[in-house]
Amino acid sequence: MSRSVRLAPVVIAAGLLATACGGGAKEGGGPVTLTYVMWADNQVPAYRQCADAFTAKNPGITVKMSSVAWPQYWQNLTTQVVSGTAPDVFRDSVAYYPQFAKNNQMLDIGELVDRDKIDLGRYQKGLADIWVRDGKRYGLPLDWDTIGVFYNKDLVSSAGVKPADLANWTWNPQDGGTFEKTIAALTVDDKGRRGTDKGFDKDHVKVYGIAPDYNTGALGQTSWAGLAVSNGFKYLDKNPFGGKYFYDDPKLAETIDWFAGLIRKGYAPPYDKQSALGGDAVLQAGKAAMTMAGSWMSKTYLDSKTLKLAVAPLPAGPQGRKSPINGVSDAIYTGTKHKDEAWRWVKFVASAECQDLVAATTEVLPAISTSSDKALAAHAAAGRDVKPFVDEAKAPDGTFLLPITDNADRVTEIMDNAISSVYLGRSDAKTALTAANTEVNALFQ
Repeated sequence: MSRSVRLAPVVIAAGLLATACGGGAKEGGGPVTLTYVMWADNQVPAYRQCADAFTAKNPGITVKMSSVAWPQYWQNLTTQVVSGTAPDVFRDSVAYYPQFAKNNQMLDIGELVDRDKIDLGRYQKGLADIWVRDGKRYGLPLDWDTIGVFYNKDLVSSAGVKPADLANWTWNPQDGGTFEKTIAALTVDDKGRRGTDKGFDKDHVKVYGIAPDYNTGALGQTSWAGLAVSNGFKYLDKNPFGGKYFYDDPKLAETIDWFAGLIRKGYAPPYDKQSALGGDAVLQAGKAAMTMAGSWMSKTYLDSKTLKLAVAPLPAGPQGRKSPINGVSDAIYTGTKHKDEAWRWVKFVASAECQDLVAATTEVLPAISTSSDKALAAHAAAGRDVKPFVDEAKAPDGTFLLPITDNADRVTEIMDNAISSVYLGRSDAKTALTAANTEVNALFQ
């Protein structure tokens, strides 16, 4: 899940993870330095404000903060929790926390939440529940996100497409609905012919209608997830912590085949040419008119100095508009020497005081509803329209949780390989997904 999940291409304070060693702070009641790591480089300044405010209230505790890019983050952390050198507190993802919880590498904060009377009702609906397993709580919500379609306003206008058309578009896996019609109209070959024109040359495309985020593994968060669920797909027998996946569902196969069809028709970049770059790079280079991405990209895209970008909601599928809703939390490493101080920091980051500070930066939409409202107001004041994300979150039955299970790393690897084979034209979705689903479910037996 690259939060798809918040990518962080720059490593700051390099080496801090390697030297974390359970906090490295003084013993015997002296000053304490907590090590704290996340994967989103752009969010560090926002949470640095929280750390400064926290230390002002707790003069004996300093927070040493660092950020590491997403892939390296989990590789490092997995090694460190085993070797006993993990940070005191680390940013956590729904895709990875089950393995740490199962191995008792994260602190159960349930009793502390009850003791300090933390109001779980202040968070966006459903976000607090996902951090509970077998009656134990491993985190408090920090933010939330939904998925939308960012588009180049100039390219949309030149194609004669109106923003109102994007607000009400539809999708189905048979002909793609008005969503595919729009993608085709936005695709332009090197002779200036659009995907809707006779003679369009799919082998010499200058601007693609959409640049999908291909590398989304088992989740499909910023690509196929919303469309597949709107087509009737369901990930698991129960979520969280189900034991049977349904990746062999024909409803998912139809969705993946539809994405592969965009490549064959020339409406989307070939997988082998774009997969290493991601849809973001293609959009930013002006080589695509649209990409699907999360609300955490709002500030980056809508403040672009080179492109005029805006956001539209996901198209409504056969069962309506559906968007995954996701969030992160902070986890306390069970090997920390400073559990009390770590809890005080985690509690503070999950409080309105910190989340209001984060809201003002508009880097994310905070989990606390009142703080989220402040972030939305800050976006509006800056001239950014992020209403589609909010509308998706507020729509009855408009959102769903991404799957939370054990074996997430292996499930991701298996599904990434299967879906990639379809995008590369080496297999049809039904064949690839059926075989992959058998392999995935074998992990739970």
